[in-house]
Amino acid sequence: MQSVNEELQSTNEELETSKEELQSVNEELATVNAELQNKVMDLSRVNNDMNNLLAGTGIATVFVDHRLRILRFTPTAAQIINLILSDIGRPVGHIVSNLVGYNGLVADTQEVLDSLVPCDHEVQTTTGSWYMLRIRPYRTLDNVIEGAVITFVDITQLKKAEESLKKANDLLRLAVVVRDSVDAITMQDLDGRVMAWNPGAARMYGWSEAEALAMNFIDRVPEALRREELSKVRQLGLAEIIQPYDTQRLAKGGVVMDVSMVSTAMMNDSGQVYAIATTERAKGARTE
Repeated sequence: MQSVNEELQSTNEELETSKEELQSVNEELATVNAELQNKVMDLSRVNNDMNNLLAGTGIATVFVDHRLRILRFTPTAAQIINLILSDIGRPVGHIVSNLVGYNGLVADTQEVLDSLVPCDHEVQTTTGSWYMLRIRPYRTLDNVIEGAVITFVDITQLKKAEESLKKANDLLRLAVVVRDSVDAITMQDLDGRVMAWNPGAARMYGWSEAEALAMNFIDRVPEALRREELSKVRQLGLAEIIQPYDTQRLAKGGVVMDVSMVSTAMMNDSGQVYAIATTERAKGARTE
């Protein structure tokens, strides 16, 4: 009995030791669990920050892996290449895009993954918006390539500004041509009111620009030709094309001039005729 008692006492001491060891392990596990919880919270916070950052910038972004399968995307991207949540995991090549005249997304992305050289393209959507398409390798903090990042930066306003600048430059060049032309170049609205009168017209007909802008084109047409000229104005107002023709015009002081006339209908962005431009070249003159 005494021997059994000693053995039981020894076993009890071992159990006490094991209990202390288990308590120590439990405390270590609790510490590790708390650290993991903190890391999970930090990771969740970073993930939320990244999602809000990507959504807040308004830049359409798509992340793909090495096999070009979609990993995640921002809400804006869904408006460009028709993405929904169930598309995550699908190859990007299976997605129908709204891009006009650009079918190289898969090939360009694969090229970036193979060469690690970034790729840029200007692309347009079916709605008329313009985007700068940028494809970049996706690098981890350890500089490991794990896929690619595809972004669409809206450059619609920039394209409109470029187009406006181009039109302004074209108009400037046209203005220089009109100013320096030896021919009379005029413009009138559909009611015949003179809207433009270049120096060539002032030299040819004798009226200054200020005087001409207060006139109607019919004031420069001989009485016998007015019905015919009004008919041509109506034709041009309907966007009909009139071939160059010879006619007569009145100059200041009543001089009748034989002129070669080219008349063109001017259209606005809606395709409506709003004015008529003429180029007139003198062929001779006589007193009426």
